[in-house]
Amino acid sequence: METHKEIYRAEALELLADLETSLLALEETPEETELIGRVFRALHTIKGSGAMAGFDDIAAFTHDIETVFDLIRNGKLTVTKSLIDLVLRAGDQIRTMLDESHSDAAETAGITKALQQLIPVTQEAATVPRNPEPEKEGAQQEKIFRISFRPKREIFSRGTNPLLLLNELRDMGECTVIAHTENIPDLQDLDPEECHLSWDIILTTRHAKDAIKDVFIFVEDECELEIQVIDVPGIEDGPYLPRKLGQILIDRGLISRSDLQEALGSQKRIGELLVDKGLLASSMVEVGLAEQEHVQAVRSKHLREEQASSIRVRADKLDTLVNLVGEMVTVQARLTQAAASLDNSELLSISEEVERLTAELRDNTMSIRMLQIGTTFSKFMRLVRDLSGELGKDIALITEGGETELDKTVIERLNDPLMHLIRNSIDHGIESPEARLRAGKPRQGTVRISAMHSGANVLISITDDGAGLDAAAIRAKAVEKGLIDSETELPEKELFSLIFAPGFSTARQISNISGRGVGMDVVKSSIDALRGSIEIASKRGVGTTFTLKLPLTLAIIDGLLVQVGDGHFVLPLSSVEECVELTREEVSRSHGRRLTCVRGELVPYIRLRERFFLNGQSPEIEQVVITDTTRGRVGFVVDKVIGEHQTVIKNMGKMYRNVDAVSGATILGNGSVALIVDIPKVVESAELQEMSLN
Repeated sequence: METHKEIYRAEALELLADLETSLLALEETPEETELIGRVFRALHTIKGSGAMAGFDDIAAFTHDIETVFDLIRNGKLTVTKSLIDLVLRAGDQIRTMLDESHSDAAETAGITKALQQLIPVTQEAATVPRNPEPEKEGAQQEKIFRISFRPKREIFSRGTNPLLLLNELRDMGECTVIAHTENIPDLQDLDPEECHLSWDIILTTRHAKDAIKDVFIFVEDECELEIQVIDVPGIEDGPYLPRKLGQILIDRGLISRSDLQEALGSQKRIGELLVDKGLLASSMVEVGLAEQEHVQAVRSKHLREEQASSIRVRADKLDTLVNLVGEMVTVQARLTQAAASLDNSELLSISEEVERLTAELRDNTMSIRMLQIGTTFSKFMRLVRDLSGELGKDIALITEGGETELDKTVIERLNDPLMHLIRNSIDHGIESPEARLRAGKPRQGTVRISAMHSGANVLISITDDGAGLDAAAIRAKAVEKGLIDSETELPEKELFSLIFAPGFSTARQISNISGRGVGMDVVKSSIDALRGSIEIASKRGVGTTFTLKLPLTLAIIDGLLVQVGDGHFVLPLSSVEECVELTREEVSRSHGRRLTCVRGELVPYIRLRERFFLNGQSPEIEQVVITDTTRGRVGFVVDKVIGEHQTVIKNMGKMYRNVDAVSGATILGNGSVALIVDIPKVVESAELQEMSLN
């Protein structure tokens, strides 16, 4: 079971990601009030939730950042690049502080000092917090009020019983009442007809402020009354979250910050020390403690209610659920096969119902794992900003299609290859501002990341408007490294793909960013591991585009089950276009060329029997499964097409790790194993074999 600290860490990392995105956008539009509000809300929640989860150091550290952005909201400070730099550093430091064993106290102190220098001296004495939203009669939003009720001594003689007023407040909601008794005189001086008491009330209610004032309507002239909203538990950008006692006392104007700092240096409790020094009455300490406990209790209640409707689930539990669903899909296939072989109508009806429910469960479970890729895109805003500054370039990152959804596992494993591609575009692709101006381009370069669905796949493009790939330099380097012969002529598309070879780099100088040739081969291997493909399109002087084609999920796919001899194979259904027959007469007419005519179009084909070295005789009429690949339409010749199959992907063992032709395996209803064909790899291998023969 997750602890409060683990839950807070997960939430804080999400908030920090949003904070970073907002700060980078704010740097471009420093007057945008909505962005300023987003930054403030993120800081506010990190601070308040940190105090509740026991991260007091984070709460204290974030307080000064929040104060700075509160001043910005009020127009007392302006957003500058140096301020954005400082707050980005602060965000990095909060990430470090979340890992309590790696906190850097010196860095924390340095950032805090820099932040406090931005806060005017007038801010040191805290003012009464403003209302988080305008008061409206009949408003239904639950709020927490602090009511200070100081009746005059002669209130009894007017026929008023203050206890009845307090009871009315209790009827309006959850109420904490603190009585102040320090003004009660000694017994010999006590006048029983005079009131020597006063009260502070912390009230949680859905009633408006005017309704509370109405309780005291007949005693307005007989008391000092103050009513303030101190918290709105249901919103995140209110001016108050549960804080430590000292901060509450400062906010109420009961002590100064210097008195608090002096008290913090003592081993005594803050309240006890302040009372001992005569700076504060014990009843006021009691008020501060009561307020802290009341607000924290209400916020905890709201948090539990929110978690009841939307819960956070550990990733490993979700993975276990997907694995169990996968096992259920396999068992369901066995049930369907058994029902068909027994030819029992009742059992067939049950198996069809189980198949329908299993499909719904599968789709539902997979949808839970689907996340928007925009979160990953936003992480690269900081990368582009920092690298641009380091290289002296002016580069903007534009993202499109952030709402496109992908499996959680795919997104997690995409981070590194996307980072390498963006770094490559920034360092090798986009020219310096001076070179761009000489070439007639805008001074600012652009890197664009876009995502879109394409059937059961997602296409992700990384485009830059830089210098483009130098085909001549790539060819020369490939010849130097022995990848191709000096006489070999390659189409531009295949020539560009050589940059994915290990250790390949055309950079003249090695920098901290790139030039060692260890980035692009990582990209290729990572995309291959995701059963995806990558294409390059580039024009000299115009720019380069890398296009990744990735499956939506790595767990369960729809496949086409085929048979070759005694073996079974699965072709991903998302790549299958159609199936056609291939007769021996048609094969003989092709005179050894492996081509079939599909409605007037010649389509090359690959025989899976030969590719997997399977023995046996082919049937008189074979089947060709036509697939759509990055290299065009390609057919796969099989003995028999069995039909669609829900394919639960199982990883291959270590012995098969380097077998490029298959991307995994699945278990069929009869318990046998079917290999999942890696279509791009098989096509690539067949092309290389054809080239070597020619």
